[in-house]
Amino acid sequence: MKREYPDRPIVGVGAIIIKGEEVLLARRGKEPGYGEWSIPGGVVKLGETLKDAVIREVREEVNLAIRVEKVVEVLERIFRDPEGRVQYHYVLVDFLCEHLSGEGKPSSDALEVQWVPISEIPRQRLPGKTKGVIQKAFEMKQRADGKCQMSNDK
Repeated sequence: MKREYPDRPIVGVGAIIIKGEEVLLARRGKEPGYGEWSIPGGVVKLGETLKDAVIREVREEVNLAIRVEKVVEVLERIFRDPEGRVQYHYVLVDFLCEHLSGEGKPSSDALEVQWVPISEIPRQRLPGKTKGVIQKAFEMKQRADGKCQMSNDK
């Protein structure tokens, strides 16, 4: 299936990876959003479960082993060209993930990666939806184990 000007929406996965008091961000190496910071993730392959896809994408993109905990949110990303035609359309399932091993190094689809303190997420150059889903993941994690807190500063 072609990603640009697709015939139907494409299913993708994202990983909100928590390590202590930090979350991993990746700078995108492909369109849409080339060069922008986001959470790691990618497209689900035919016959692949959502959890298997997010594990594979994180391993390929940022060289980490993770444990997938739970769905945080399902989002749509629709990008239109100047004529109004749908250039990209993704349905994204973002997961709360726990870091198991690896330092986080860019590989296939990431230009660079960085571990960002939870308290710095509100000040990062990220789309509002991305900040919101990261905040929601940390709140879920906090309710689950009481360890992570994210500042509400803007």
